[in-house]
Amino acid sequence: MAGIFKKSNQFFRNVVVELKRVKWPSRRELINYTVTVLVTVAFLVIFFALIDLGVSELLRLITK
Repeated sequence: MAGIFKKSNQFFRNVVVELKRVKWPSRRELINYTVTVLVTVAFLVIFFALIDLGVSELLRLITK
């Protein structure tokens, strides 16, 4: 049982060491990344909504 706690302790120490190595984005970079993601998601939503509308209308015309 003590082996599990020892391994767990070592694991969390390694996690802390790795997190200290991470280069976190600056505030400006974070804002840029967030805007990029939001614009991309908005574009994809509009794109797929138009595709869905077009396919729906096409199917409506075919089935009439």
